Amino acid sequence: MSELAPSWEKLLLAVRSSHPDLYRSWFEGLASGQLVNGELRVVVADPVQYEYLETQCASAFTRAAMELTGRLLPVRFVPPAALLDGSLVAHSRPPFPSSPLNPDYTFDQFVVGPSNRLAHAACQAVCAQPGVPYNPLFIHGGSGLGKSHLLHAIGASLRSSDVAPNVIYVSCETFVNEFIRAIETGTLAAFRDGIRCADALLIDDVQFLANRESSQEELFHTFNVLHQSRRQIVLSADASPVEIPTLEDRLVSRFTWGLVATVGRPDRETRHAILQKKARLRGVEIPDEVLDFIAEQVSSNIRVLEGALTKLVTEANIGNKPLTVDTAREVLGAYPGPAVRALQVSDILDAVSRHYGVRLPDLIGRRRSRSLSHPRQVGMYLARKLTPLSLQEIGGYFGGRDHSTVLHAERWAVDRRRHDREQLSRFSFRK
Repeated sequence: MSELAPSWEKLLLAVRSSHPDLYRSWFEGLASGQLVNGELRVVVADPVQYEYLETQCASAFTRAAMELTGRLLPVRFVPPAALLDGSLVAHSRPPFPSSPLNPDYTFDQFVVGPSNRLAHAACQAVCAQPGVPYNPLFIHGGSGLGKSHLLHAIGASLRSSDVAPNVIYVSCETFVNEFIRAIETGTLAAFRDGIRCADALLIDDVQFLANRESSQEELFHTFNVLHQSRRQIVLSADASPVEIPTLEDRLVSRFTWGLVATVGRPDRETRHAILQKKARLRGVEIPDEVLDFIAEQVSSNIRVLEGALTKLVTEANIGNKPLTVDTAREVLGAYPGPAVRALQVSDILDAVSRHYGVRLPDLIGRRRSRSLSHPRQVGMYLARKLTPLSLQEIGGYFGGRDHSTVLHAERWAVDRRRHDREQLSRFSFRK
């Protein structure tokens, strides 16, 4: 690096000190920048990392460079093909404006626990064989529990493979806005061509389709085109399909064709593991007892958990305080205490899988062997008795089966329990 620019190590240290919330450990693997026409240009090979740096971190790096050099030194992040004879050239964009993927949201950074094991397994199965095992895959759960993380992880995994390179990830709001803009500008054909050429379509927060009849109509036809050509569809929402207000029945039906998986609140051990991953991602070492304290204090969702970690690290850096339990208690005193987690279908699936010694993918799959039908019927019965979900929702968790299958499983379990009680009473009487 030129003597007019700060060393890359000093620049990273300055960014880490001033912006711990933005800093990521993979920054250290980036190549040193080059001075080109008064700018410090840093080549970033990974497209997901490039999007994050360019959209979230450019101003932070520029301010750090100014503080180190005492002069204006813009920092620009560019893809490898963008440096040509010292100048930037435009790079192509996909036909539909897919939103950038967060480089932090990968499968490696996702912490698996009892509350999300089913959803995580389904997402990995989708990446291995897009369009085959679960299509569509519908993930639902409360805000900040990891639904978007899983969609981003699917997108990053598929984009890095050859099986589905053209991945479109959008929020439902973006889908609706682009659809409205296409109508207003007379480019509806281009809109449809752009989104329907996707190898995989990932739409976040589809609950925003409520009360949008035209957008639902458009998504219905787009869904049919992609599904019929065996291209992968992944959807997320804060509620199950049947609980989304004013969602058309035909969309509810299609959203439950594949697998409906819930993501619940993480337990304490999972929260501790999440905090540990988040801290290491930012290059910060935090004692276990401090992580235990945060995990005990914050239980609402992962987003609040990460916010608590960011607040603690930032205030400790600014106030030059040690990362101890006392500091955490002082900084996080306003956060609510732990809450009781409701029983999830994923808990039932996990328990049935362990008890009968069957694999989770087999339990929720389409195979109908006798060794699987018994555990599957027990799982449906328990889900019917122990959760508030409807017959259709429960069927969605067990490989997209219809409500009559769930009703049959419930009747079978009731008859089996009655038979077992009768047998037990006869045995006791003989004794």
